[in-house]
Amino acid sequence: MTQQRVLVTGGSGFIAGHCILQLLEQGYLVRTTVRSPSREAAVRSALRGAGMVNGDALSFAAADLTEDAGWAGAVAGVDFVLHVASPVRPGHVDNPDDLIVPAREGTLRVLRAARDAGVKRVVLTSAFHAAGWGHPRGDHVFTEDDWTVVDGPGVDAYGASKTLAERAAWDFVRAEGGATELATTLPVAVMGPVIGGEVSGANNIVKRLLDGDIPGYPDLYFPIVDVRDVAAAHILAMTADGAAGERFLLSNGPAVPMREIGALIKARLGAAAAKVPTRKIPDLAVRAGARFSPQMREIAPDLGYARRTSNEKARRVLGWQPRDPREAIVAAAESLSSRTAGAR
Repeated sequence: MTQQRVLVTGGSGFIAGHCILQLLEQGYLVRTTVRSPSREAAVRSALRGAGMVNGDALSFAAADLTEDAGWAGAVAGVDFVLHVASPVRPGHVDNPDDLIVPAREGTLRVLRAARDAGVKRVVLTSAFHAAGWGHPRGDHVFTEDDWTVVDGPGVDAYGASKTLAERAAWDFVRAEGGATELATTLPVAVMGPVIGGEVSGANNIVKRLLDGDIPGYPDLYFPIVDVRDVAAAHILAMTADGAAGERFLLSNGPAVPMREIGALIKARLGAAAAKVPTRKIPDLAVRAGARFSPQMREIAPDLGYARRTSNEKARRVLGWQPRDPREAIVAAAESLSSRTAGAR
């Protein structure tokens, strides 16, 4: 039987890197995109450092989400596409279009190329930000049936970019996708072992705590999922019979209080977590700061709000079995700490 080939977009990324590692372990031929051929050596080195096996089965293609050039070659001879690449900048952004336009237009570029090349299925990495924001606060349990209200309260440029890109993807596939199937994944805050020198996703929260950049804990809550489980879900959504045409919310358990994230890091890392804060920041102080700080303004609507999520569909349709989110927190902290120690 001929080996199947998978294109993973954005090979230097956090989730993409873990997808590549697991695909190679499972015997797939993998091609990944980088914006410039000069990035290949660094990406290979980072993946080797993360335990890559069968690196000879990994190849590279140069393609940028903002340009048409390169995408036809990237998808040539490919059976599946994991479209993971997208700008990731939660919080305040001066110009929202800096995120929204490349996310939406880049997604459509990849889908057009995949359709034209006869790709069987594309799995698009969306985000919980495309489901759980802009709604009234309450006890609602969010699922794949929910969509973020882009002009609703608390929606930042990142949330808008993920929502609009995913909606554009579904519209495209329905109208002109041909035989190419689409499935989307909506991970909550992604933490876990870093690959190489880049820190992205919710690992930035862990890094800022370790670095002492956060003086204390606002009353914030984060639903967390391990990056290794996110990668596993992408591969399951790529192959499962019932996954085509479906969204999958990737979460596991109740949202974790920010102060508990810090306490867990302190308990597990000891002296390496000396800069991790212990005090709380009162809601009143955050709301007062929101009058002057765009960053405070972004988080103020979420004070005291622990969004509830369900992963029942991913478990049922994909057979997905995620690990405890605290494993993701500890793995992120340990890998960031060891990297910092190695750099000294």
